[in-house]
Amino acid sequence: MTSAHQEYTNRLETLNARIRKLSRFDLLFSQFRGALFVVFIILLVAAFNDQAAFFWLLAPVLSFVAAAVGHERVIRKRELVRRKAALCERGLARLEDRWAGGGTQGTQYLDSSHSYSEDLDLFGRGSLFELLCIARTSAGESTLAGWLLCPSRPDQILKRQRAIEELRMQLDFREDLASEGSEIRNRMHPETLLKWAEQPAILFGPAVRVAALVTVFLSLLTPAGWALSWWGHNPFVAVVILQILLFRKIGKRAHSITGGAEGAHPELKLLSVMLERIEKQNFQSEYLLDLQSTLKSDLIQPSVQIKRLGRLIEFLDWQRNQLFAPIAILLLWEIQIAFALEKWRRHCGTRIRSWIGVVGEMEALSSLSCYAYEHPDDPFPEITEESPRFEAVRLGHPLIPENRSVHNDIQINSTVRMKIVSGSNMSGKSTLLRTIGVNSVLALCGAPVRAESLRISPLSIGASIHILDSLQSGSSRFYAEITRLRQIMDLALEKPPLLFLLDEILHGTNSADRLIGAEAIVRGFLDRGAIGLVTTHDLALTRIADQPGSSMENIHFQDHIEDGRIAFDYRVHTGVVQKSNAIALMRAVGLDV
Repeated sequence: MTSAHQEYTNRLETLNARIRKLSRFDLLFSQFRGALFVVFIILLVAAFNDQAAFFWLLAPVLSFVAAAVGHERVIRKRELVRRKAALCERGLARLEDRWAGGGTQGTQYLDSSHSYSEDLDLFGRGSLFELLCIARTSAGESTLAGWLLCPSRPDQILKRQRAIEELRMQLDFREDLASEGSEIRNRMHPETLLKWAEQPAILFGPAVRVAALVTVFLSLLTPAGWALSWWGHNPFVAVVILQILLFRKIGKRAHSITGGAEGAHPELKLLSVMLERIEKQNFQSEYLLDLQSTLKSDLIQPSVQIKRLGRLIEFLDWQRNQLFAPIAILLLWEIQIAFALEKWRRHCGTRIRSWIGVVGEMEALSSLSCYAYEHPDDPFPEITEESPRFEAVRLGHPLIPENRSVHNDIQINSTVRMKIVSGSNMSGKSTLLRTIGVNSVLALCGAPVRAESLRISPLSIGASIHILDSLQSGSSRFYAEITRLRQIMDLALEKPPLLFLLDEILHGTNSADRLIGAEAIVRGFLDRGAIGLVTTHDLALTRIADQPGSSMENIHFQDHIEDGRIAFDYRVHTGVVQKSNAIALMRAVGLDV
């Protein structure tokens, strides 16, 4: 089977060749249109000098129109191919570990009050979200973020795993979903569209509709009769007065309909193309078939309906054209479009939320499938009901390049429910917590994990790793930490059981209080059925694992001096660390100690 790197490279070469070919066509069309313009000017001068007939001008004019249409198609096709090429380039960047900062970072989902998102680097530059997300719509981004922020039920996880496995090798479908339509990434605002679509119907009686049609007919007839001298200008003036009266009566209601929809045409065009692609795809897994069936309910084809809505809004935008604006006034254009929009809204307005939801879920699945394709050695975890449990073989961090990643085995279960991690500075304690946390997030949203194998039960996650003080809120690091610990403790009272990840617990207080408080906190977690890890520099805390009947275990990271410098192996060892590197580190940076 061709590797992801080779597949992307081959596709990129093919796409770049097509871009060069289309660029040549672009240049030819430009030159041809320029030549036609010159021919038109020559014929026009000849016609005015009675050296050619004026109807000869039709040939260059019609040829120019045909060339303009063809030229536009070439430009659109080239832009599509360029977007596909950009997808391959981003895929290669991910595989070559140069992706950080080049993708969607999801900073809008950062929430310092969340129980683990900031601690596990879910959002921001170089985050898990940036690595995973290939969604083009905010609905897709929000869906993926929601899956990362809230662990799913086992049945949902298993359905997603099967769907991701099916989509893993469907490169063409994922490529189309991420590139078809216009390039308007992050401009789609579904809530604005949904607010308009789900508003209560604004009804217009039959008499109003008939009056509008009659008025439009008369507005065309009376100026024609005036121009042909059938009658004077008075009938036309009367019709204009009638239009003004009609607009005063229903204009405000009509504008309330059109106002919420104006400007949405590009977003709707993208949505229509994505829905059409999903409708046509053949799926096998239950989850994907369920999503597709949502689009086939009530015999209404969503892509067609969204395309129709997009055309109506495009027609509405015509009235902004200076040449068409006078005609739009005569035709009561906004009112006529309002009638059509309101009819569409009555038939489809309540369905559009589910349609956007399908696109969002499909984009989230496509993002996770892309990750699965690019990391074929990452397996799907086994979801077990034997709770609580986290048992991993050769666990690594997905954000650390594979050539620098160190893998470790870790088992936390009903027998050993907590591990106390000791070790010197920079030895890997915090990274271990993040590795366990990030892989738990991946596992519990349905994605593959960076491990040889992982057996995990349904868990909630609470982490205290990246805790800082805050000048704005006037809270110290210690206060921020104990506030987070209280939040996680409350989470431990709920279902499913909690996985807690606590780094340097109670670091901001004195040794005596830290020992008493830390022991009480970890026992409180265990009494509530939680499992987890705690890192510490205070070796006194490690002694609680030696008490009779303890379900805790000590592990540690080691370091050694190599050529006068401190070196780490980043591997987990059993027991308590026996030495510290703090003095050596201070001397290494030039402090006289």
